[in-house]
Amino acid sequence: MISTSEFRKGAKIEHKGGPHEIVDFQHVKMGRGGAIVRTKLRNLISGSIFEDSFKSGEKFKKADLQEKTMQYLYNDGDYYHLMDNESFEQIQLTAEQLGDAKKFLIENMEVKVLMYSGSPITVDVPTFVELKVAQTDPGLKGDTASGGNKPATMESGVTVKVPFHINEGDILKIDTRTSEYIERVK
Repeated sequence: MISTSEFRKGAKIEHKGGPHEIVDFQHVKMGRGGAIVRTKLRNLISGSIFEDSFKSGEKFKKADLQEKTMQYLYNDGDYYHLMDNESFEQIQLTAEQLGDAKKFLIENMEVKVLMYSGSPITVDVPTFVELKVAQTDPGLKGDTASGGNKPATMESGVTVKVPFHINEGDILKIDTRTSEYIERVK
């Protein structure tokens, strides 16, 4: 159990029948009445953010969440298949369940899966991934000094703006939070 006095940003609680993360909170002392805690909560399943107030001292169950390291195996068109690294069980996720993570998945990549009561709710890819350039226009001689960008399609299917000197087959470090090119990997 977690009390309102133990609220912290990022703490995960069970509220209204589902897991929620505390985005922000503020203890407010009313003039004559008891203190209340105003919170901003994120529903971990739907992603929606809302505000709610609680009496000071109210208690909540900690959310039943487990983080598992899984390996992405393949996509069969309808489902993305992942394997638990410890039990070797496989799960299937839809594109909607993966969200933006699907843009960076390549075979055998390790991902973190947040499970709620045995069901996956979010998939987190590493902050930086190394992907091979599958298709890009060739750079023209003299373009490298202009500092411009060109689109490049990576092996996972995501399109990233890259400098003109990048060619097909190069391996690039990409920031998965912003889909931006960081550097070329040797």
